[in-house]
Amino acid sequence: MIASEAGRNILNFLLFQAGWFACVFYPGLVGAGIVVLFLILHFVLVSQHRMTELQFIGLGTVAGSVLDGIWFQTGILEDGTGEVILMPPWLVAIWAIFMTTLCHSLDWMSRKAWLPFVFAPIAGPFAYWSASQLGAVELPNLIPSLIALSFGWLVIFPLLLFARKTLYPELVR
Repeated sequence: MIASEAGRNILNFLLFQAGWFACVFYPGLVGAGIVVLFLILHFVLVSQHRMTELQFIGLGTVAGSVLDGIWFQTGILEDGTGEVILMPPWLVAIWAIFMTTLCHSLDWMSRKAWLPFVFAPIAGPFAYWSASQLGAVELPNLIPSLIALSFGWLVIFPLLLFARKTLYPELVR
């Protein structure tokens, strides 16, 4: 494990960014497989509470995937085929690698109660819009899709931080 907190946060941020790009550029099992490797690196080099963090990542990955599934079923998101029944593995992988940031490189977000409510409705939809610009997903009705994504992130991001604080207090610095 990396001794320096700053070093762990930097590596966590880099692994997340690289994982996001891997999934967006290689949507499918290739991107998801790369993220699995990055998650292993995260647990070896960054995580200080491996089992607890794994549980938290699992909880958030399921919650985020359910939310994305709702967006696919309601037409807020599309994959270009219109046939998404289950969540694409690469989107599940993005949720998993994203969840690592809540305990490390994005931990600062939980220090001010209002910050998640300002950041999430902007940054969350921006990530989906960026993925759509790179061809990984489609936002069939841009403005309604972005509004729905903003609302979803306004709810889920603070809830994930609340879950971390209440269910997994050892992950809070």
